[in-house]
Amino acid sequence: MRTAQQMAIESEKVRADIVEVSEFPQVANRYNVMGVPKVVINETRGFEGALPPAAFLDHVLAAGGPADQERLEGD
Repeated sequence: MRTAQQMAIESEKVRADIVEVSEFPQVANRYNVMGVPKVVINETRGFEGALPPAAFLDHVLAAGGPADQERLEGD
């Protein structure tokens, strides 16, 4: 979750919320949490488990829309 937190600190376009699912089971149910960490991006993309920062960024860019996807493919 450090990667998400760092992105939120660095950019006003990113918000990171960390939820303790044992305290908020309705959130765990809503996002179908089966493992932690569970990351949900823009309500459209998600993954479970720790990822290296570069792979995490790939998911963020892919969830951002066509302009971000083109930037990702161009790298």
